[in-house]
Amino acid sequence: MSRGLRSELYLLRKLLLSLIGIAVLALPVVVGFAHIAQINAQAAVENPAVSIVGTWQGTLYVEEAKLRGLRFDPGRDIRLVIKISKADDGPYKALCYSIDQSADPIPVANVSFDGATVKMSIPYQRSTYEGKLAADGRTITGFIWRNDVGRGPNPMPLDLTSAIAETEWTIPPPPPRLPPMDPNGTLSFQVTIESSKSDQPHGAFHLVQGNKARGINITLSDLISFAYYIHPNQAIGIPAWVGTDRFDIEVNSEGESAPSTKQWKGMLQKLMADRFKLAFHREMIELPVYALSVYRTSPKLTKSEADPNDPPSLAFGAPGTLHVTSASMADFTQAMQAVVLDKPVVDQTGLEGRFDFDLNWAPDDSQFPGIEAKIPSSLDGANAPPPLDKAIEEQLGLKLDAVTASMEVLVIDHVEKPSELKN
Repeated sequence: MSRGLRSELYLLRKLLLSLIGIAVLALPVVVGFAHIAQINAQAAVENPAVSIVGTWQGTLYVEEAKLRGLRFDPGRDIRLVIKISKADDGPYKALCYSIDQSADPIPVANVSFDGATVKMSIPYQRSTYEGKLAADGRTITGFIWRNDVGRGPNPMPLDLTSAIAETEWTIPPPPPRLPPMDPNGTLSFQVTIESSKSDQPHGAFHLVQGNKARGINITLSDLISFAYYIHPNQAIGIPAWVGTDRFDIEVNSEGESAPSTKQWKGMLQKLMADRFKLAFHREMIELPVYALSVYRTSPKLTKSEADPNDPPSLAFGAPGTLHVTSASMADFTQAMQAVVLDKPVVDQTGLEGRFDFDLNWAPDDSQFPGIEAKIPSSLDGANAPPPLDKAIEEQLGLKLDAVTASMEVLVIDHVEKPSELKN
């Protein structure tokens, strides 16, 4: 996943739905697992000299997944590099790299080692790895599975080997970053629009490079929400086709510079006015909304140490998981209303600055509208994550309340199907 893509994740619900539930690590997604057979590997002898600190690498094999009847996105072998560290008096920490897919690290949490068993969790994908360290400390034999399907009979095998400088796989460097576009510059761009041939119920929008954007299988309703930072409930008077007809749209900004989020929105607003003849006026009306505020005393948020010039990143993994880096409360509320919730979200926290945090919860049927993925009943019980309101209170120190508030809406006066549509 590119930095550009992750920086746009908070902008639109339906545009991002193709990312929901797609495992970055291409993990199996299978419902109805039974109990897993115990990992068949020789446990390492308790030896304080044996350590898991260092670089480990292994491959998830697509053919192995097919033999086990597992779905395996994106349909090819995936090499993983896991870097584990530990301070003298601190816990283990780890980062995972899916080197055939992206240069970006995937956060790993709850790394534990008891001298024989290695355990790691990946909150972003609500996944767990467990393996046995060999007596020589050079290999870990284990399995990885999605927590929402449990430890069934067909988890994905993942054997890891300790790597040294000579044997370590190369982690790809991040793509070169284009200089930012002049904030006062003229927005000049080229657009291609064609009817989508996809039979999927949702689409995706992403930045191909810093100066190119592409929407696959998206609706005009998606674009309106993206460009005007509104919940779909805040667009009134739209004809039915605006939410059903799907298009593939490519926007190429002219010049070798990267537009800001505001500039991308300006280009898409102009695109809709020119090609869809979109015209509207604004009104204030009372709407059911969610209000986000500080819960009781103080929030449980970590101030971000990222470069303030870097874009915020709000990355949804499996439904009910969100990894946030360098994002404001406004970014967070916009992400929740764009992807998760069925009503607009109003920021009433009064919190300034940017934050890093993770949020893990069990969605209900009102959340992630437009997709079928839900947390299976196998997660019901003592080990299930809390519902969203409790997760926000317990994990973030914030509070989410359903209220009524005066909100600005776009009342659509005129819209047409796109001119010069390429078929």
